[in-house]
Amino acid sequence: MEQEKKQKTVTFDFGHTQLPLSVPHYADILRMGKAAPLSDPQQKIRNALDCPFGTLPLKRLIQEKLLANPRAKASVVISDNTRPVPYRGESGILAPLVRVMMDAGLSPQNIRLVVATGTHRPMRESELRDMLDPQIFSLGLQIINHDGRKRKDLVPVGRTEIGGEILINRIYVESDIKILTGLVESHFMAGASGGRKSICPGLLAEASTHILHSGPILESPDSRDLVLSGNPVHEESLRVARMAGCDMILNVTLDSNFMLTGVFAGELEEAHNKAFEKLTSYVAIPFSKKYDLAVSHAGYVGVNHYQAAKGALIFEPLIKKEGTCVLAAIHTEKDPLGGPNYIKMMSLLREMGAEKFNKLIQDPDWEFVPEQWEAQMWTRLFKKTSPEKLIYCSLEIPRESFSWIPGTDARSLLPRANDLRELVENTVALTCSMLRERLGREPRMSVLPDGPYGIPVFKEDPA
Repeated sequence: MEQEKKQKTVTFDFGHTQLPLSVPHYADILRMGKAAPLSDPQQKIRNALDCPFGTLPLKRLIQEKLLANPRAKASVVISDNTRPVPYRGESGILAPLVRVMMDAGLSPQNIRLVVATGTHRPMRESELRDMLDPQIFSLGLQIINHDGRKRKDLVPVGRTEIGGEILINRIYVESDIKILTGLVESHFMAGASGGRKSICPGLLAEASTHILHSGPILESPDSRDLVLSGNPVHEESLRVARMAGCDMILNVTLDSNFMLTGVFAGELEEAHNKAFEKLTSYVAIPFSKKYDLAVSHAGYVGVNHYQAAKGALIFEPLIKKEGTCVLAAIHTEKDPLGGPNYIKMMSLLREMGAEKFNKLIQDPDWEFVPEQWEAQMWTRLFKKTSPEKLIYCSLEIPRESFSWIPGTDARSLLPRANDLRELVENTVALTCSMLRERLGREPRMSVLPDGPYGIPVFKEDPA
């Protein structure tokens, strides 16, 4: 009974699974704020299109385009299914958008949906039908997957100092009306998703995407969650998006249950900034002290080890130098690790260590390897603490993989754990005991129930 009083209960929400956990009573529970879901989301979407930020209402904008060119064609850029953008259902943004475009005089034959795949594979028709409102298919709208490898499908829009000649999807560039849709959530390289990212990297040539994700750019301390000012990934993406052109964006923010918390339509930069302000107001978690131990999870996005970096990186600002981290993950993909390039680069990271690895990939003679960027993001944590002090709690990754994955397999410490809950709780208990013995006191400990969605932001204690 006394032991129960000394425990707190938290729940790790993986989207598909709820994992209740008991943690020590002295742990600081660092939660993100709450944002109220929008009532009558369809009306809020219509209002946003009627009263956008910094540009004409959508209907009037299209009518003016049609006056200038009665045969005007429109491209509406949509995200692929790696992003939980609400394109169907009660909060669906696509059907209301298309209805306004048609009410303004555009025929369905002149509205093309362009899937901003970036470097991802093309979406299959079955996946599109699962993702999009059925009305889209009944209207017969053309849906096109962007392919950044097909030179004939790309056109130059200009040059930047970082990226050289910039090639963008031809159909989008040659459209008379250009509209971007997407989700604004925290992004561990670009600060936040949405806005300009629908174009760069969404519609970018693959070679240019590699430059955007190159070693020197990602080495910037400002290439991180919830930072736009001075973030070279954000700033280069914005430069490219301006070159390609955009008449309006329609972006949304969501809560942890994927409910709409905001709808933002308008001029590319102004509407995106409004969405970013809304996002930051509830996902930023202020903290004022560093911790010996931090515990969190990889969230719904952590479908494999590659994606779990997003969960691990929230530890970096929280922990003291050589602090300990415990990360829980449920990997739902058939391959729980990632692609061959990722495996190659993580093996190299394990072999060389963070400092030498970063030096290598920033060498002018280094030949870029796709997915090296994710390995580089892991180094941000491993420059703060030793890889063995990241204790990884997962039941899906083969045990032998930890011979090349930087980190400690929690199962090597607790070989008899029967399930993930037991593995995490016992790992935390064992780690606290070891730290208590070493420090001569209870460890300073934080728990982040929101995983990669709540972003710790250090604030000096005014006291």
